Amino acid sequence: MVDHDSPISLSPSGGSIARAIVAEKNSEHWNLPEGTILASATRRGTSFAIDVVIVSTILMLVTNFQLMNVWILETWTTSTHHSVAYSFVLLASHWLYWRLTGIKFSRSLGQRAMGLAVVAEDGSEMTSEMWDRRSFRKLIFLIPVVNIYVGAYEVARIFQRHTHQTNTDLSVGSIVAHAYSLPPANRRHIR
Repeated sequence: MVDHDSPISLSPSGGSIARAIVAEKNSEHWNLPEGTILASATRRGTSFAIDVVIVSTILMLVTNFQLMNVWILETWTTSTHHSVAYSFVLLASHWLYWRLTGIKFSRSLGQRAMGLAVVAEDGSEMTSEMWDRRSFRKLIFLIPVVNIYVGAYEVARIFQRHTHQTNTDLSVGSIVAHAYSLPPANRRHIR
C-alpha cells in the first residue's frame, strides 16, 4: 500500500480540492493573497467614471470651460493647435492624477470611493514605475471611439481571467481588489 498514492490525499499542500485544481491549472501564474476578493468590471468602471468626472470638473473650472473644445470636432478642423494643446492638458492631467493618487493612496479617489485598492500581483505595494505605466496605459480610455472598443475588450478580459486582470494589469503586474479583503500586512500602505 505504500507504493501508490492514497485517494484521500488529493493535495500535497492540504486545502480543498478546488484550490488544488486552480493551483494546478494556473501553476504558471501567481497566487492571490489569501482571502482577496477581486474587483468586478462594474466597480472598476464606476471608479474610472468617478475619476474622469473629478479631473474633468476641476479642469473645466480652471480653464473656464475652454477645455470642452477638445471634444468638439469643428475645433479640430479650424484650430488644430488649440485642440492639440487641450488634448495635452487633458491627458497630462489625468496621467498626473492617477499617478499621484496611486503613489499617495495606492488607489485613485474613484477607487477609494468604491472600496478598491491596487496592489502588485503578490499583494505588495506598487512601485512608482508601476504607477507610471498603469497611468499611461489608462489614457487610451479617454480617446473617443477608441475607448469603446478598448473598454469592451478589457471588460471581456476581466471576465475571462480568474484573476480579473485587464491587459493593463497584466503588463504592469497589478491586481485590483476590495481593499478590506486584503490581508492586513498587504493593506498597510492603502489609505
